[in-house]
Amino acid sequence: MILPGATLGMLGGGQLGRMFTTAAQTMGYNVIVLDPDANSPAGIIADQHICAKYTDETALQQLAELCDAVTTEFENIPATTLSFLEAQTVVHPSSQALATTQNRIVEKQFIASLGIPVAPFAAIRSINDIDAIADSFQLPAILKVANFGYDGKGQVVCETIEAVRQAFQALGEVECVLEQRINLEREVSTVLARGQSGNITNFPLAENVHINGILHATTVPSSVPVQQAQTAIQMADKIAEGLGYVGIMAVEFFISQEGDVIANEIAPRPHNSGHFTLDACETSQFEQQVRMLCGLPSGNCELKSPVVMINILGDIWGSSVPHWDTLLSRPNNKLHLYGKKEARPGRKMGHFNVLATSIEQAATIAVQSFENLKAD
Repeated sequence: MILPGATLGMLGGGQLGRMFTTAAQTMGYNVIVLDPDANSPAGIIADQHICAKYTDETALQQLAELCDAVTTEFENIPATTLSFLEAQTVVHPSSQALATTQNRIVEKQFIASLGIPVAPFAAIRSINDIDAIADSFQLPAILKVANFGYDGKGQVVCETIEAVRQAFQALGEVECVLEQRINLEREVSTVLARGQSGNITNFPLAENVHINGILHATTVPSSVPVQQAQTAIQMADKIAEGLGYVGIMAVEFFISQEGDVIANEIAPRPHNSGHFTLDACETSQFEQQVRMLCGLPSGNCELKSPVVMINILGDIWGSSVPHWDTLLSRPNNKLHLYGKKEARPGRKMGHFNVLATSIEQAATIAVQSFENLKAD
């Protein structure tokens, strides 16, 4: 076990790194953040901020020498960076797990190899690949960049094969994956913690609503039938075991109108849909991340209260600032802001959790609070 008083490293200085830093410091650890942004949300509250690129070997060497263990907050850190650190200190998740989840094609092939359903897909690396599937691939579909896509970025809905060609060219003809659209009923996700012994603990299944590809709301407990919820959690556990994963991991699923549970994406880190755990669970996903990194036993993942989480994007700032007074006047609301200096459309600036005696009550308060929050 790595015990309080030790120093933990965080690759990435965004909001997930910030909430990890807060959890780790609360538990008595020191935290060093490596991030190229001098004003990163995590870097400004860490015990030390190494302001450098993720490929800077001098900076990585310094991080390895100072830290008892290192983790990451997002999957677009180069896997080679983790490989470099693994030779010198404890690193979770592993570079191999990260490499599998960084590329949508590799990720889907891996999930399918476990016997877990994914939406029908095709790898698109050239116009010739589109021509080869023109007569066989069922449309409509979504063309997604294979690397570095998130929050709906680098994705184009295509109704025809000609639209796929145009989208591929518009995306710069980079490696892509074409995914068949399913008859979607709802989207869900599950966050789990897997320790070095292979023991897995699961947070409750979350039901999600996205707007323009970005998560807007998460509801827990979900309204998903028990059997479907159990299926999703079992699939997520199987994925974690297949990766030999250590740490916090989320898996997003589609549930079709036909009742099928279909794996969508793996997030090798805490997840936006897991932010409800900060207020509604005995242990947050960020404390669990600390525990898994340090070889500590898992905390209790049980839900204490029905909860609805709402993302706060830069869109609501308008020409002034949001009406924080209206949000904070409601005792059910728990506000979390990320310390970002500039509000921009689509940028995640914070979130709030609404705790209530029922999901219906939480949802009503959440909708009213969000509407009242918007700036003039």
